[in-house]
Amino acid sequence: MNITFRQLKVFEAVARHLSYTQAARELYLSQPAVSMQIKQLEDNVGLQLLEQLGKKTYLTEAGKEMYRYARSIARELTEADAIMEQLKGVETGRLEVTVATTANAFATRMLAKFKKQHKGVTISLGVTNRERLLYQLAENEKDIAIMGRPPDDADLVTEPFADNPLVVVAAPDHPLAREEKIPLHKLQDQTFVVREQGSGTRTAMQRFFDEHKLSITSSMEMNENEAIKQSVQAGMGLGIVSIHTIELELETKRLVILNVEDFPIMRHWYLVHRKDKRLSPIAQEFRKFVLSSANEFVKVNY
Repeated sequence: MNITFRQLKVFEAVARHLSYTQAARELYLSQPAVSMQIKQLEDNVGLQLLEQLGKKTYLTEAGKEMYRYARSIARELTEADAIMEQLKGVETGRLEVTVATTANAFATRMLAKFKKQHKGVTISLGVTNRERLLYQLAENEKDIAIMGRPPDDADLVTEPFADNPLVVVAAPDHPLAREEKIPLHKLQDQTFVVREQGSGTRTAMQRFFDEHKLSITSSMEMNENEAIKQSVQAGMGLGIVSIHTIELELETKRLVILNVEDFPIMRHWYLVHRKDKRLSPIAQEFRKFVLSSANEFVKVNY
């Protein structure tokens, strides 16, 4: 087979998205260019790899096999690229970082300072939810991640670097905003706006209430922290969020932290990467930077 790396790269993107349009957007190519690369690959292989049924794209049996090899080759090329970057040292190269949405504010400040110290480095920052972040690590799409509590069973290196308190927040005109030392059982009478199932914040919140044998009522479930804050400001209920996500809202008095018994729920921020990942020199340098400088960026005042 006379297959090119370019054909495999295009095929991997189409197979991953099951969409020519999304693959073209990711690779900054036109859709006809993507279709041409797939056609050339199929001609070289001698088998149909993708089929179109209605508006949907599917992998054929041959396509599924080719996708498995394409992903493996892509990982090998990524590792090779990382080794080449190692030879360049810490003043050049590329750093791929992914962070949980709840860590975006302080992570951005961290990366800004790190970039000032390493001007020749190109930094790619992805901000996403927990599920997508773990997928990116598993697929070796990112060098390193910043997140809340990682899963216990994942094949990851996890290093805590700062406290991450979860607090109860309310609109300033909420009746509980005027109370001191609120008994925990009073929360059972309140409505909460919560994160989606599977998010780190939702898991920690549920574990906390289960341990205290309390049940709460949720009015809405949202997959973005920003939506939680806006809903609480609008008076739709209470929220439980990381204190590091509400600095601006506290300064502008759009939200208040309730003084609730047994709160905050104390968690940690973690620096995470795959166990089998060979960190490039610049990724290792970023790891040391975070572990030594975290307190400068992750401050707690409550």
